[in-house]
Parts: sequence; structure tokens; C-alpha cells
Amino acid sequence: MRMLTPDGISFVGQDLNRAECVMTTRSGDLFVPDGRGGISVIAADGGITRLLARDAPEGFLPNGIALLPDRSVLIANLGPAGGVWHLARDGALTPRLREVDGRALPPTNFVGIDRQGRTWVTVSTWAVPREQSMRKGYGDGFIVLMDGRGARIVAEGIGFTNEAIVDPSGEWLYVNETIGRRTSRFPIRPDGSLGEKEVFAQYGAGTWPDGFAFDEEGGVWIVSVISNRVIRATPDGRQELILEDADAADVAAAEAAFQEGRFGRPQMDLGRRRGLRNLSGIGFGGPDRRTVYLGSLFGERLASFRSPVAGAPPVHWNF
Repeated sequence: MRMLTPDGISFVGQDLNRAECVMTTRSGDLFVPDGRGGISVIAADGGITRLLARDAPEGFLPNGIALLPDRSVLIANLGPAGGVWHLARDGALTPRLREVDGRALPPTNFVGIDRQGRTWVTVSTWAVPREQSMRKGYGDGFIVLMDGRGARIVAEGIGFTNEAIVDPSGEWLYVNETIGRRTSRFPIRPDGSLGEKEVFAQYGAGTWPDGFAFDEEGGVWIVSVISNRVIRATPDGRQELILEDADAADVAAAEAAFQEGRFGRPQMDLGRRRGLRNLSGIGFGGPDRRTVYLGSLFGERLASFRSPVAGAPPVHWNF
């Protein structure tokens, strides 16, 4: 697959704020979180609607979002109150999950749904502030399952849990471990519990995976913060670098800090100094699902490019 350069990127939207992930739909509408306290919707005709929550908890910071059939959303709150919240289409915000196994949830990273109506939630770390866990070899992140039996932790000891998505077969839960620098997967048992973790892809120097999406050929496309990379990992274990927008000196400095135990928020934020503004999310859209949209932590627009491979339809595609 041909590697792109930043010159081959186009942009959509405007005045976005911390569009950390991207929900694509058949209609062409794109749903992204908004750091001002809600979501932004980029319509197929380019118009933008912002929906901010009413009566949000102090420091409410949307991170991962899950689009629901009625076009309301679940929001993982990265703010101090943590947890998963439901944002109705009229702006009403209500808590959906505040604690698990008797413990209050700390800042919460991601929330997603699957085709069986289950909700998967990730927490990168119990540590507050989260930067305390950004150490090579450290991993206290976990995954929560919410279903008809309630909410429970189904996986622990993860190296900074980021996005977790059920694959198109419905048989595996994939998860990006940002500090572990790998994409792992767990077999899903009939009762929703998870089997033993497998490493699907281990990444090298300068790659810290954040968001990801599946394509129709079984590939997993991940985006890396700091280095602003898009990498496609194929089912047979090969990795293809699709795109990179990085300052070599910044990436080298971040890598040195990571190896020496000095890694933290200053290094994580280095990617904002490039045009792609610290990539964090990815989704396939357009009528043929061959348009790739890239969310970022600091960009005011979504980057996009065309892919030779179509994305697999996400669970929310027809919403």
C-alpha cells in the first residue's frame, strides 16, 4: 500500500475542539466529541451542529463516544468525575456508569457498543493524575463490560487502555495499549467474559497507539499520538506505515524519555506541533467507506484521505 505524505491530506469541518474519535455513518454525517462539553456533528453537506451538555459535572471532558440508534451518545468522561454519561439529543446529560465492583470510576477513556447491545468501557489507569502510569512496563488499565447482568471488570493489567472495539466477526475484543505499544485482542466467551489476551501487533520506536478501525480485509488501522502515524496491521502480522507527520527530533526526544522513565504529558503533547495535531482517532466513511477520517487532540478540523481498501461497517453505520 502506497505511503501518503501530509500534502495528500484534505480537511473537513471547522472550529472543532478535541475531536478525539470519529463516528462515521452511511448518511455521511460524522459525530465527534467536543472538549467544550458535548459533541459536534459534521453533516454530509459540511454544516456543523454542536450539542453541549446541560448541567455537566465540573471538569466534564468528553473523550471516547458511542453513537446510539436514536443518535444520542454515550460519552466517556475524562474529567475528574469519570464514568460514562448519556447525552440526549436535547442536551440532557445523565450518568450511565459511575462505579464498578464497588469503586468509583476514575477519568474514563473510551466507550463503545457491539451488535449484541453490550457496552464496553475502558479506563487507562486507576492512577490520578493519569501521567503517573505513563511508564514503560507499567499497566493497571482495565476494561468494563455492561450488559443485562450489570457492569463488571472483564480484563485488567493493561498498559494504558485506550480504544476497545469488538471486531466484525463478533468473536474478539481488540484493544490498543498505548503505553504497552501494542494492539491486543481477547476472545469473547458466550457470557461476555474474556479469554486469554493475545498480542495482535507490537509497535516499535515512536509509536504509541490510540484509536483504531477495521477494514474489510481484516486489517487494523491504528493512529499514533506524538508521531502522527497511521499504521495498517494485516492479519498475518505485517505492518504498513500509511502516513506520518512528525518532527524527527520530537519523536526521538519522546522515545528517549520513554526508555529512560521520564515520559509524561509534555512528551504526549509534542504531536500538536505538526499539521495533524496529535492524531487520536480514525474511522472509514463516505458512500464506499474508502474515505479515512482522522480525529486529533488539538486540531480544529478532521484530516481525511482516500484508501484503496474499504473499511468494515462499524456497528453504528446505519444509525
